[in-house]
Amino acid sequence: MEIGLNHYLVLSAILFGLGLFAMITRRNAILVLMGIELILNAANINLVAFSHFGGMGVDGQVLTIFVMILAVAEAAVALGIVLNLYNNFATVDVDEANTMKD
Repeated sequence: MEIGLNHYLVLSAILFGLGLFAMITRRNAILVLMGIELILNAANINLVAFSHFGGMGVDGQVLTIFVMILAVAEAAVALGIVLNLYNNFATVDVDEANTMKD
């Protein structure tokens, strides 16, 4: 059995669905961030798979590196926000972020 483009797309769709489920159903900010990371990893799998099977050369790999850099920057900023939320309210519940406006 040869692994083709469809296998990568199914794996990516599963990761995307799990990430979306984690973002929608969780109240914990750390778990929401993990859901975002799953979605970005699903996009990376798509970029590399289409690059390999579509004959794009290394363009997909280069875009994947940029997405990974974006994910690192997003994680650093988001974890700073989560730490600030925890310091102010002693919880990482995302519903408490609405009270930060007051």
